[in-house]
Amino acid sequence: MVIGVARFDLYIPEAHSLKEKRSVVRRVVDRVRNRFPVSVAEVDSLDLHQRATIGFAVVSGSAPLADRVLEGVLQFVEDQHLAQILTVDREILHF
Repeated sequence: MVIGVARFDLYIPEAHSLKEKRSVVRRVVDRVRNRFPVSVAEVDSLDLHQRATIGFAVVSGSAPLADRVLEGVLQFVEDQHLAQILTVDREILHF
């Protein structure tokens, strides 16, 4: 069993309140959930207006497949143009 995990730190320049930020985060999370077989949640920077940290996880039978799914999520989030991706941390865990 292989688990792929990723954490994206996002910058949301147009968010001037937590309500505006959560609207953007909700759109990102919902769109990723609808398109990819991953678990996804906002995991950090909860009280910052223009920053969000979103975590993703996928369980797979192979490392290349898990990596492709996470790469697809990264490309999809970038293509949405809802937020700027500042950093990406990815790891593949073998069990």
